[in-house]
Formats: sequence, structure tokens, C-alpha cells
Amino acid sequence: MADAFLPKKKPLTKEDIKRLKERLPKKVEITSEGTKITEKDEEVTDVAPILESHSEEISVPLSAEEIHAFQIYASMLKEKNKVMNLTAVDDDKGIAMKHFIDSLTLCPYIREEEGKAGAGKKLTFVDVGTGAGFPGLPVKISCPELSVTLMDSLEKRLKFLNEVITALGLKDCSTVHSRAEDAGRNKKFREKYDIVTARAVARLSVLAEYCLPLVKIGGVFLAMKSHSDEEETEAGKAIALLGGTIEKTDTFKLPGTDMERTIIVVRKIRPTPARFPRKAGTPSKTPIV
Repeated sequence: MADAFLPKKKPLTKEDIKRLKERLPKKVEITSEGTKITEKDEEVTDVAPILESHSEEISVPLSAEEIHAFQIYASMLKEKNKVMNLTAVDDDKGIAMKHFIDSLTLCPYIREEEGKAGAGKKLTFVDVGTGAGFPGLPVKISCPELSVTLMDSLEKRLKFLNEVITALGLKDCSTVHSRAEDAGRNKKFREKYDIVTARAVARLSVLAEYCLPLVKIGGVFLAMKSHSDEEETEAGKAIALLGGTIEKTDTFKLPGTDMERTIIVVRKIRPTPARFPRKAGTPSKTPIV
């Protein structure tokens, strides 16, 4: 993955990690009034060592402040997951690797787009079907200059994400309650974003119909997949019909694991025809072939 546009960040020291642990809120209470961080208890959330040891391996070095934000996010996620099914992965290592590090693999591609756009250009980014906030919130923490929208069809998830956004003090980060198909037909969102992504189990041809209508001409759809060879061939017609072209495909393993990941860069080269996306539910039931 390209790293030419990554900012230089001071490596974390053992003292930095010690201070992060001391600052970490060990208990996060989810109440009817929102999220409340309380005094420390016996339950410890500590994703810092994993993030510190693996983030530079994916060319996304993190500052002490960013890792502290991830600590708070992980604590809130684990606490909320007790009362709401946000994720099946709720142990520290799983959250750090399968959610945070996996999400951050997008950052070098975002830096490339920022480099192409030129200094001073603020790019817009939308995470379609964000769920518990992946990859959108980790991307926002690492790329604070990005204008980030988290889109999901379940309002309860977005309420939680708004609590995280508030707790972390994130600016220019908002949520949208909508299905992707409805957003793609809405003038407020259609062809308004420089970068669109989705980390989902849907086939690439389906994801393309969800995401490409939201991408500006010249922008990119970054598809996150576990594997893609067969899907890329299958999705060729859909991508072309929706106004895109596959620019490149990168396959790699998450550091320290045997988990294979693929990021497919789809460039938007012409407008998406007005008839797409089709009505909600149709793309998944009847993919473009």
C-alpha cells in the first residue's frame, strides 16, 4: 500500500503506553441519558499494545492521542455490546486487529486521494452500512482532516455512534439514517462524496450498486473484501454499468495473522444512470450480471 502521503508521527515509547493505560477509563456506563465514563473498576480494556505494535506495519503510525481515542472507543463498544448486538468480536485483541487495524488499512489509499486533490482540499468520505462504526470511525481518528459520514439503516446503531463521536470530540463527523439504495436516489447524497467505502459480506456486484451512485465523478469506491478474484470478474459488468472502472486491487494479510484482505479501488469515470440504484432490497436479491 502506498504511504507517500502519510504524515510523520512520533513513535510511541514505553512511557507513552504507560500514560495511556493510566488515562484509560476502565468503565463506561450506557444509560438512558447517554454514555457516562466513571471511575476505574476491575474490567480493563487495553488495545494500545496491539495498535502500537501493528499500526506501523500497515503504514499507518498512530499518535498517543489517537491510541487513547481507540481505547475509549473500545471501552464504549464492549460496554454497549452487553445490551445491544453490535459485534460478535468483543475481546481486546479481536477489536484491535479485526476492527481497528483492519479499518486503518484504508488510510494509505485515502492519503493518496488527498495527495491527488492537492493541499487545502477537504475530502468527503462516507461509510455505507457502518454498523458499529467500521471502518469509518477508525479512519476518522487517524485522518481527522477528513469529512466523514457514517451511514446505516439501524437508528439504534447510529445513536451509539453519536455517543462515541461526542465522547471523542470528533469534528466534521456525522451520521445518516438511511439504506444505501435510498441514499443513492436522494439528491442530498447522490454523487456527493470523494470516497465511498463498505466493509460488508455482500458480493462486489451488490456493493457496487450500493456505493457507486454516491461517488463523485473522479472519486473512488474502496471495496473491502476478504477475497475477490471470482467476484471481480463477476462484478465487471455492474461496475462498468454504474460508471466505474477497477483501477487496482491489493491483497495482503493483516499483520501477525493469516487473515487475508483485499482492497479494490474502483474509480468513478462517468455518471451512474438514473435508474440505479434500484429500489431497496433489489440489488441483493437480483444482482447485476
